[in-house]
Amino acid sequence: MKKQIFLFLLVIPSLTTFGQVEKMTELYKLIKEKDSLLFTIGFNTCDIKQFENLVSEFFEFYHDQEGITNSKAQFISGIQNGLCKLLYKPKRVLSENTMEVFPLEKNGVMYGAIQTGIHNFYAVEDDKSEYLTSIAKFTHVWMLENGDFKLTRVLSYDHKDFEKPFDTNLLFIDKSETERWLKQKHIPALGIGFITDGKIEQISVFGELQTNEPAPINTIWNVASMTKPITAFFALKLIDAVKWDLDEPIYKYYTDPDVANDPRAKLLTTRIILSHQTGFPNWRGNNADEKLSFEFKPGTRYQYYGEGYEYLRKSLEKKFKKSLEQLASELIFNPLKMKDTRFIWDGKMDSTRFAKWHNEKGEVYVNQKNTTANAADNLLTTVEDYSKFLVHILNGAGLSDKLYKEMIADQVRINDYKHFGLGWWVDESINKNKDFALVHGGDDIGVHTISFIIPNTKQALLIFTNCDNGTDAFAEILVKILGKD
Repeated sequence: MKKQIFLFLLVIPSLTTFGQVEKMTELYKLIKEKDSLLFTIGFNTCDIKQFENLVSEFFEFYHDQEGITNSKAQFISGIQNGLCKLLYKPKRVLSENTMEVFPLEKNGVMYGAIQTGIHNFYAVEDDKSEYLTSIAKFTHVWMLENGDFKLTRVLSYDHKDFEKPFDTNLLFIDKSETERWLKQKHIPALGIGFITDGKIEQISVFGELQTNEPAPINTIWNVASMTKPITAFFALKLIDAVKWDLDEPIYKYYTDPDVANDPRAKLLTTRIILSHQTGFPNWRGNNADEKLSFEFKPGTRYQYYGEGYEYLRKSLEKKFKKSLEQLASELIFNPLKMKDTRFIWDGKMDSTRFAKWHNEKGEVYVNQKNTTANAADNLLTTVEDYSKFLVHILNGAGLSDKLYKEMIADQVRINDYKHFGLGWWVDESINKNKDFALVHGGDDIGVHTISFIIPNTKQALLIFTNCDNGTDAFAEILVKILGKD
């Protein structure tokens, strides 16, 4: 090689001009050969000898993301202990037709060359499949040392990094692939329950309760407003048992002091409450005086709230002289063996399994430990427990046909394709087959959850997340598990 370079130097004055050299010149061919030795053999196969032979003792490397490497030894050590020990095999490919070579001369005598171009970096998996990891521009300075070109300066810049493509066949099934997807979405933890043919097919939990705390399969989640279908259901169970009436005015059992003098309070029924037609605000705390009030006549239109469910709770507790927790345990939790579900953060609550709440930056919120039951919010449960509840609803809920039909009937119109039933909103056209779905979500600080029940196909899907940006996961999971239609 040195003899070839010596002969090349003898003729170089007649072959070079100022500026970029042509691709067929000896200088271009020589630098391209050096490039091939450095990358195709050295970098792509971790052949360290190539770096030892080609890199100058006066080497410096400037990287726009990794900083400065100012010695040959440091550079080679980084290759040996970094790139060569990756779980995948790195591969560099020179982008076609981007390489340019410029001679460096003084007084007509060449002392080096500048090489520029764009190169692509790939990861090669064990199965020989590969994917693009980054693209960058580079400038190499090759200096003549004792008649041989040595790589003396490297500038690597304008990097554009690419994530490894996700294997869609493994998403939401394989733990490592799903958790890589979660990190890209900045979602700490994800719980999925999938039901087919009226039976639980999948219970999965991925990610972390918080940093470095893996989320177990029996992670306990705060599911926010997905509390409401639970409350609605045990009210329906009492109605089905003829212990409570769907259309009886409930002022006989309870009237909130804030609306005691308002005649509209006497219009409130369980049907109106469960279909979000009371006229109440979401929470009285949103009002300037923090008192409960009517914003319109009950039963005349839809407006989502939590207050109505709390109103119903107090009525039921007055009538049956039992707490919300007792009523739910007797009518739902115990019969369905939902052993990890509760309304309050009591002594039985295992806080070591709780999915901490996170903001969009991944920072943990101070978690509220509710010690007072709320009929509309803050239910604590697991994916398995809530999936059992969905299975029960999907399979008729143990209700009479008449009451089940009332549960999914159009109690009040939300929009052209959606209405509210009793405890659920009903999406009337979820696909081209004109199926309908019972849907309910939960959205609080650090919490986003949702469930879908499709009675016609005997399917249901449950999604729990513990962060403000949890809804970013919903669409892809829905398409993957329930299909594109």
